[in-house]
Amino acid sequence: MDPKILLPVDDSETARATVKAVIAQKNRFPQTITLLYVINRDQLAYRAIPDFQLDMVKQNAQKAGQQLLDKVADQLRAEGFTPELLLKSGTPRNVIVDTVNDEGYNLVVIGRHEGSGEIRDILFGSVANYVLHNVRCPVLLF
Repeated sequence: MDPKILLPVDDSETARATVKAVIAQKNRFPQTITLLYVINRDQLAYRAIPDFQLDMVKQNAQKAGQQLLDKVADQLRAEGFTPELLLKSGTPRNVIVDTVNDEGYNLVVIGRHEGSGEIRDILFGSVANYVLHNVRCPVLLF
């Protein structure tokens, strides 16, 4: 039985590079990989959005997230993968960890944003660092 693998994605260069690395090493991965995009609820909260427009903003965020998932899924399909898609909302680091731990994933493949470093990670933490220390399975860090 193939391992259950989660690949969180966003619209960053790091995520694109991670997807490219998975594709470049496709013989090391099972055909089925789950893609996860998290709508960052915290980013929506910081904007001065009137209540009457909040639903529209949430719908647009969901649409953009689904489009990104579909785009990455198309790339993986072209290379012989069978991606499963998850679109969730919340704080990315928490959603990723909860998804991995609650849904029994065997591996997380995640990229670490360039420019982050030891001091930044200590002060603010990174999503990849948080995931690394809070999931109950191995993490492949790119």
